[in-house]
Amino acid sequence: METQRVIIAIVLSFLILVGYQKLFMPPPPPVQQPKPAATPATPPGEISSPSAEVPVPAPPPAPTQDTLSRPARTITVKTALYTAVFSEDGGGLTSLRLHQYRETVASDSPPKELVTTTDPSDLPLAVVWNDGKAVRRPLLAAATEKTTITTENGRAQLTMRGSLPSGIEIIRTLSFRDDLYLIDMTVEVVNRGSVPQTGAPEILLTNRPFSAEANGFLFSGPAVLQGGKLVEIKVDDLEEGVKTFSGPLQWAAYEGPYFLCGVLPRTDEPPTVEFRLVGPKTVRTRVAMPAATIAPGAGKRYRFAAYGGPKEIRTLKAADPSLAQAVNFGFWDFLAKPTLHLLNFLYRYVHNYGVAIILVTVLIKLLFWPIAQKGMRSMKTMQKLQPKMAKLREKYADDRERLNQEMMQLYKTYKVNPLSGCLPMLLQIPVFFALYKVLLQTIELRHAPFMLWINDLSAPDRLPIGVDIPYLGGLPVLTILMGASMYVQQMMTPATGDPTQQKVMKFLPLVFTFMFLNFASGLVLYWLVNNLLSIVQQYMINRQIQAEDEA
Repeated sequence: METQRVIIAIVLSFLILVGYQKLFMPPPPPVQQPKPAATPATPPGEISSPSAEVPVPAPPPAPTQDTLSRPARTITVKTALYTAVFSEDGGGLTSLRLHQYRETVASDSPPKELVTTTDPSDLPLAVVWNDGKAVRRPLLAAATEKTTITTENGRAQLTMRGSLPSGIEIIRTLSFRDDLYLIDMTVEVVNRGSVPQTGAPEILLTNRPFSAEANGFLFSGPAVLQGGKLVEIKVDDLEEGVKTFSGPLQWAAYEGPYFLCGVLPRTDEPPTVEFRLVGPKTVRTRVAMPAATIAPGAGKRYRFAAYGGPKEIRTLKAADPSLAQAVNFGFWDFLAKPTLHLLNFLYRYVHNYGVAIILVTVLIKLLFWPIAQKGMRSMKTMQKLQPKMAKLREKYADDRERLNQEMMQLYKTYKVNPLSGCLPMLLQIPVFFALYKVLLQTIELRHAPFMLWINDLSAPDRLPIGVDIPYLGGLPVLTILMGASMYVQQMMTPATGDPTQQKVMKFLPLVFTFMFLNFASGLVLYWLVNNLLSIVQQYMINRQIQAEDEA
């Protein structure tokens, strides 16, 4: 029976914290800050084919009138939430900077940039025309002489239009709002030629990881919401081939741990979404509408929306309710979402996520207090039985079956359950997993300060001491305190099992300390506070049992 307790502790220390990630969410490869590939820019009007079945002709198409009159410009749109810069060469985004988020925790850090590509054919939200024979990128001239547009009365609009040699004219209208990260987009296709034209517009998204924040424990890659079901695709899987989704879908996007760029089709005709690996850690997303034949002088209008912003549930819901499903905590989602709501609820009153984490820890501890109380008392009783158990082991050393019978009779006589000390630990595992996921991947904790040297609860705590510590950099004070509190808690906990098992248990604080070195400081803070509360509870129980014995 004592062996089971040791096994549970080892499983908690090794398999639960590390094995869970391996079993339930294989990590993507380590992410490095992307560097633009030295690829020559594709000439305006032509784009390398995203599909082998749609070859691109070698000669570029005839230049449009806009191409002859002037080079492609960039148009800047400023809203309260972000600054977006569009290129007239295909209409893609050359920059999308979020005003309320920074690249790093440094006070002089620039706003967070979500565009990680530079080639015109790779810019997010580029518009191309696929006629079944070639995929062409038009020059979309802005219908304004201004190169900078700011919102008026909370709104702004940008219209861009361009023509192809076939006579197809593409008119794209973008609508912006000060209170949303969502951009409404209409693409109108008009046949200005004298013969029918068959084809369809496509919206392209080409993304690399948004930053090195995408550590091995967090998902970063393409995703699609189809039929209300979220499908996340590991970038490594795209090395095996293109992933295609057809039929009605809510959105297709590229996700990072904290940010998302996506396209939401708003038409009755179901699009086709294709994810393709086009470079190292570089994913191109095609949102292609079904081909249609447009008569001379006729036109067809397509509606989309685009989102580029934080993966915050409230913000995502405001843009579109379906986007909120991008915040996915995996198997423990049913517990993690309420925990996140509780954390945000407390933050509205204390205005400090570190304090909110402490309050959540206290509430969880109070919830499990009666169960933990019973388990601790049972372990204390088990400690008193150790001399009797030692005699039984010595007496029936050669008869394992008889030893087990006598042990069970001893437990029955003293009304103790040898597994009751493990029960509180087992019951708290789901709650720990849920809180672990919340504290590890919610954008609310990104760059959220706590106190003193802890200025980012999503990053490991490091106290600068003037000396660069190998591997660590600074001193992990919070982690060391957590390990020390775990050791104190262990010293106060009644020792059960044989001497060998007790020696193994003594190594657990050290094991946990090393495991937590690179965990988010918010998670370490939770574990430290939980240990301190457990120490208080154990002290109260020990005093109570001592008083009972003296009486």
